[in-house]
Amino acid sequence: MDRATLKKWTPSPLTLILLALVAWLWFRPLADVSEENRVVPPWQVTLTDGHVLTGESLRGKVVLVNFWATWCPYCRKEKPVIDEFWQDYRERGFEVVSISVDDPPEKIASWMRDKGYVFPAAPTNASVAAAFGHVPSVPFSFVVDMQGRIRHTVKGQLHYPRLEKLVIPLLPEPR
Repeated sequence: MDRATLKKWTPSPLTLILLALVAWLWFRPLADVSEENRVVPPWQVTLTDGHVLTGESLRGKVVLVNFWATWCPYCRKEKPVIDEFWQDYRERGFEVVSISVDDPPEKIASWMRDKGYVFPAAPTNASVAAAFGHVPSVPFSFVVDMQGRIRHTVKGQLHYPRLEKLVIPLLPEPR
């Protein structure tokens, strides 16, 4: 290839910067985080193992209620992050409840097992919809404090630093 052809096909630095920005936004979409302070009404889910989990049974813990779907690429990208954060902070009172918006329990259990995730997962139901309201898209998460109040709503993909910022201030000090 001669120099003229090579120069013709070499992108400018501005083009490279714009391509990098587009790639970064594509693979790490912005999330909308809002502050709240409202009590969650009573709710319960039947986990994939058949056990019933209630919001009341989670009092005293900081809970991430994460709405997702197996077909959602951003949900798939955030699950390892949620799992890592849960592993790191569950001893301090952090819990995750992963609620699928449209998959049956068998598919959820199989997917979670295949990926090696062991935090609680369940399909959505009417009590969850009544407690948390309409979930317009996935991933969509709520951070619930130890008193059972929604403190943060996150529309979009979670990342470890964002979880640190939202959850750690709500956790009790380490012993």
